[in-house]
Amino acid sequence: MTPDYDWQTLHREALVIDSHNDTIVGLIRRDGQSMAGPEAPARAEPESLIGYLRGPVDTAEIPIQSDLPAMREGGVDAGYFAVDNTRAWGNHLAYVLDGFGWFHAELQAHSDQLALALTADDILAAKAAGKVAVVLAIENSEALERSLHVLPMFYRVGVRTMTITHSIRTYAGDGERAHHSGGGLTQFGRDLIAAMNDIGMLVDVSHLSVPAFWHAMQAARAPVVASHSSCRALNEHGRNLHDDQLRAIADGGGVIGVSCVHHFVHWTNPTLELYLDHIEHAVNVAGIDHVGFGSDFDGGSYLLDDARQVPLITQGLAARGWSEPHLRKFLGLNHLRVFRAACG
Repeated sequence: MTPDYDWQTLHREALVIDSHNDTIVGLIRRDGQSMAGPEAPARAEPESLIGYLRGPVDTAEIPIQSDLPAMREGGVDAGYFAVDNTRAWGNHLAYVLDGFGWFHAELQAHSDQLALALTADDILAAKAAGKVAVVLAIENSEALERSLHVLPMFYRVGVRTMTITHSIRTYAGDGERAHHSGGGLTQFGRDLIAAMNDIGMLVDVSHLSVPAFWHAMQAARAPVVASHSSCRALNEHGRNLHDDQLRAIADGGGVIGVSCVHHFVHWTNPTLELYLDHIEHAVNVAGIDHVGFGSDFDGGSYLLDDARQVPLITQGLAARGWSEPHLRKFLGLNHLRVFRAACG
């Protein structure tokens, strides 16, 4: 089907938001590679705690997927830059602050191209100024070291969204890999969601076990995001969401960032067309106002080479007959609305 608009122009002009990447840790582990790209001077000194604990990654073997050159070429206007502290091994708080401290210097060094976004208006202002908006995110609330008093300090640093768990059991509740326990959120997890709602921080329900997901939906008083999950009806993977979970996120006004992690899409033969099927299934179940893009670049997502290929999604959906307004909602307006509702 030939659309009545030019999909390339639409993609270039639309607000495009990616609700999850792991690029901060990825850059540090590549000897402090710059957001400006591998040709720019790296910042490997002073040594990073993340680099020390996690060790190096060979940039030539596994290139960064979501740096400035890739995001600009792919028309990605904003990204949720997460620090996953699951493997910090008892150093969770220091690990996260190390990552944000390192990245803060990147934001300063490239302030002509990057802008920290604390509100929805900041994302729009960055787009208007030709800059890439950065939303700081934490993946796994173990970063709090079991203290809700740390939460407002993260907020002051600029953090605006956080997952409650990673895939394992945490002090806040069970992740999806702990599903055999049948456990959900702890009291700390419930209190954490209340505190995040109070302070203006977006609750991210990706990685939760099914019982913990439902506890989170009961506890949340603001729309939530599943920043990087796909559809269980199309692929039986623990990180994917059942249809009733998709509907629940929509009923609460939230949004699902459909992830292009290859094994979320299909265990053995992931393709772009199958990824588009996940997007359309989520839309059919949750509605067009509640689905967006959540890549998980630099965190194990290899269906697309990097952010340069994000326009292929727009092209594919346009070829399937998507209208221009629906594409704009998926690409970024849905994420923007939920970010505004939760964070201002």
